[in-house]
Amino acid sequence: MHENHAHCTHSHASNKIVLRNSFFMISVFMLVEVAGGLATNSLALLSDAGHMLSDAAALGLSLFAFKFGERKGNLQKTFGYRRIEILAATINAVTLIVIAVFIVIEATRRLQNPPEVATTGMLAISTLGLAVNIVVALCMLRGGDVRENVNMRGAYLHVLGDTAGSVGAIAAALAMMCFDWGWADAAASLLVAALIVKSGWGVLKESLNILMEGSPKGVSLDALVAQIRGVDGVLSVHDLHVWSITSGANALTAHIVVSGELSVRGAERIMAEISHEMEHLGITHTTLQVESSNNECADELICEVRSNDAGGHLGHSH
Repeated sequence: MHENHAHCTHSHASNKIVLRNSFFMISVFMLVEVAGGLATNSLALLSDAGHMLSDAAALGLSLFAFKFGERKGNLQKTFGYRRIEILAATINAVTLIVIAVFIVIEATRRLQNPPEVATTGMLAISTLGLAVNIVVALCMLRGGDVRENVNMRGAYLHVLGDTAGSVGAIAAALAMMCFDWGWADAAASLLVAALIVKSGWGVLKESLNILMEGSPKGVSLDALVAQIRGVDGVLSVHDLHVWSITSGANALTAHIVVSGELSVRGAERIMAEISHEMEHLGITHTTLQVESSNNECADELICEVRSNDAGGHLGHSH
């Protein structure tokens, strides 16, 4: 058995700083927007404030996940605690969808009976909210890893949803001021809800794929298999498993079949070459088992893991 612990050396320092600053800005303005929404009777503002509340919780949860995820592995958690970042992203995504459902329910009620809204105050507060959200979004985009880290991206999408909410509130305020469209406030809220669901669903799908140990995003299994089989001395590969430990940390385990005449030094050379090639294909943790060509499972690429049977044995189904 050979293990290549080529762990990625991503530093979470910048992500944590960005999350901490964003959490502070969002939390302060959330209180302003709640007060403004109550004072103006604007559902668009209150919807945006509710979304900001979820933002503050999402940012705080993401920050906690980064800090907790830095704990080293132990005998109970051999891969460490980094997957808590994925749990945080999942919670954030579900929260987004739940908030959107409540917004739709209230917006539908208000469409049937539009209430009076203080449009001037609504416009002023939503404009300020847009400015705050843009600043926070830019800080996260420039200083955080919002493209590769699903936890960071979940928090970022929360903020983008808020930005869209502020734009919707501004548009609704202008529509009510210029055309006396009382339904515009509820309509803007429905648009925000749709954008929130879209963002939340994308993060939820990716998070669940990682939790279910699906194939990592952006990693081609065909390319991995072809690369392994192309290494001189490898006759075949089977029992292949590829999954993500967390964002940016992909793992692979496989059994490689070689000639029974191969020396130990020769087998080590093959494993070192495979591990090196896997790094170039997005795999940061590789575990290989070398077997002779007499192995009965040598022709099957995927082997199903069996649960403990009556005899207490754990193995693979071929």
